[in-house]
Amino acid sequence: MADPTPRRRRTPRTGTVMSTTRPTPHLVRVVLGGDGLAGFAPEHTDSYVKLLFPPPGAPYTAPFDLDEVQERLPREQWPSTRTYTVRSWDAAVGELTIDFVVHGDEGVAGPWALAARPGDTLQMFGPGGAYTPAADAAWHLLAGDETALPAITAALAALPADARAEVFVEVAGPQEQQPLPGGPGVRVTWVRRGRAPGVALVAAVLGADLPEGDVQVFVHGEAGAVRELRRFVRSGLGVPRERMSVSGYWRLGSTEDRWQAEKREWNAAVEAEEAGLGVA
Repeated sequence: MADPTPRRRRTPRTGTVMSTTRPTPHLVRVVLGGDGLAGFAPEHTDSYVKLLFPPPGAPYTAPFDLDEVQERLPREQWPSTRTYTVRSWDAAVGELTIDFVVHGDEGVAGPWALAARPGDTLQMFGPGGAYTPAADAAWHLLAGDETALPAITAALAALPADARAEVFVEVAGPQEQQPLPGGPGVRVTWVRRGRAPGVALVAAVLGADLPEGDVQVFVHGEAGAVRELRRFVRSGLGVPRERMSVSGYWRLGSTEDRWQAEKREWNAAVEAEEAGLGVA
């Protein structure tokens, strides 16, 4: 029997490329603006958007009706969806900034960002999100790789001037480091990536002399590393779920489409592991 519940239609937004810059060798910063972003209002420092990239040669460009595309065209002509964190939103001028980690012609979003020019358009859904640093936490632990850096930057900018935070960011090398906001209580540790993503990040966090007291945790990045760090903050630091924002943004060896399909099962396995360890 057909499902009588109609599928909720999401309202798409279309951003127009205003400018692009290269803050680091493997990063393209794209500023989007235009009337198509009217009503865009992120509520969290870890806000994200779902970007839609038509395949090469697609018979449509942004703005387009996704439902119509999926009904009318074969699957190979559907747009690819990629999730990106909002680096910043300037409500005064209506401009959205997104950072793209690029590795030449690898992937979908990176090559688009490399080729983007003012006037190009990009369709998206969002913003979504759930994490904002709590003002009443004694200190904050923020850890991740380049994919988490926009959210970490936004979180640090939102902290009070006297906040205490321990920040760990894994990057390819010193040339990928960026200036980060924060007062005198913010300590940033840049971690150089080894052969496998996340291994050095986990080692840095586990080996650090961390403060005591009520901590709020933000850990995002490669799924394997995130799982190790989640185990540490749950059983080692005793952090309750409501004080955590911990998620695998991506997984080594998986495309985003495949990872999104696997993620629910992965989360269930992590929850089962915690239950087995007796972590409430």
